[in-house]
Amino acid sequence: MLIMTRVINATRLIDLFLLKILIIMKKLVLALSVSILAFYSCQNTENSVQSDSAVTAQAQSRDALGQEGVVDDQSSPDIVKLAVANADLTTLVTAVKAAGLTTSLSNAGPFTVFAPLNSAFDKLPKGTVDNLLKKENLGQLEDILGHHTYVGVIRENQFSDGQNLGMVDGKNITIKLVDGKPTVNGTINIVATVPASNGIIHVVDGVILPE
Repeated sequence: MLIMTRVINATRLIDLFLLKILIIMKKLVLALSVSILAFYSCQNTENSVQSDSAVTAQAQSRDALGQEGVVDDQSSPDIVKLAVANADLTTLVTAVKAAGLTTSLSNAGPFTVFAPLNSAFDKLPKGTVDNLLKKENLGQLEDILGHHTYVGVIRENQFSDGQNLGMVDGKNITIKLVDGKPTVNGTINIVATVPASNGIIHVVDGVILPE
């Protein structure tokens, strides 16, 4: 009888011991679960902050640089980006930047731009370009560039003999057909035509000076 009582007591002690172990394991599992949830929550928060920071930085960069500073490798390049990418139009690009017209010519437009080659600027009297780039002459430079810009898109096959175009500077240019090919004012030739996302560029071999 005494032996039986001891066995029962021993069994109860084992049960109590196992119960305590079970309680301890449950607490450990709960603590581990909380730790895991906290870890993933921190990760998600960090990723969200990084994403928001990237978006904010992108927006600030766009605001600081203007439309021409927006990085876009998917859509067709605009007039300014096409000009910048052409080594034969560097003088024109320098003039556009000096006159503060890069943002205007990067906007939706559409525009038709007659873009003089570097060699066209070289035909001007010596020192003309350098003089126009001076701060006190930027208004005159802007007028000249405006005389190369038409609001709207006119493709080469839409030119007609005697056609007058009202340019941004408020003055007209005249399209004249010479040997069946369109020229500006009968003396300046269109040597290439390049479509842009916000209009079209007609590369010309002369600078179109307002009369």
